[in-house]
Amino acid sequence: MLEIIYALIAGLGDIIGGWLGLKTRISRIMPRYIIGFAAGVMISLTFLDVLPEINIRSQAWLIGLGFFTFYIVEKLVMLHACGEQDCEIHKIGGITIFGMALDNIVDGVGIAAGYLTNPILGLIITIGVMIHEIPQGITSGIIMKNGGYSRKKIYVVLAASAVLYPIGAIISGVLPAGFNGAALAFIAGDFLYIGASDLLPEAHKKFNLKVVFSVMAGLAFVIILGGIFGPL
Repeated sequence: MLEIIYALIAGLGDIIGGWLGLKTRISRIMPRYIIGFAAGVMISLTFLDVLPEINIRSQAWLIGLGFFTFYIVEKLVMLHACGEQDCEIHKIGGITIFGMALDNIVDGVGIAAGYLTNPILGLIITIGVMIHEIPQGITSGIIMKNGGYSRKKIYVVLAASAVLYPIGAIISGVLPAGFNGAALAFIAGDFLYIGASDLLPEAHKKFNLKVVFSVMAGLAFVIILGGIFGPL
């Protein structure tokens, strides 16, 4: 049950991000640093917390599968975190919604798989997912606002997106226990793609030393989390 609560908490990242995206000053100034911080968190979380919990020798192909699956999804969906007001797409259609839903459900599966492997790992993944969803929520909020969506409709869409995380957690809960390691390997590939191939390049479209510090702050944040919660 606790893993479902964690998944609900992770979903707050979409709503918080959407709220930030509707704040003109924040959406113009802050996204690049938020994206850099999220990139540092996702990459560090993968290397320091997720990968040590799987059998890399036998599950390396699942890491690759997760990476390339979300490479394909991201390129087809064309929705990613934007560090500027002008994003590559200007509306959210059915394909985009499908891609967002798939991402959120998979993240929910990852949260539950992490929790069932080690409750501390589940909590750390929850925090990481919530942080990386904030930039995407900002992007979604900006795009929907520019597309003429009312604030109420924007929040309804974001709330519906947030509900998908616990659905993923429930799906993970009914699968065999041996599935958890495979799910974590797939999630590791997903997180590496999001952090290194999506968030990090977007944050560094223009060189900015503050962005570098933001990325390193993400690394420091994950290390501090490890110190607070102790070894997995």
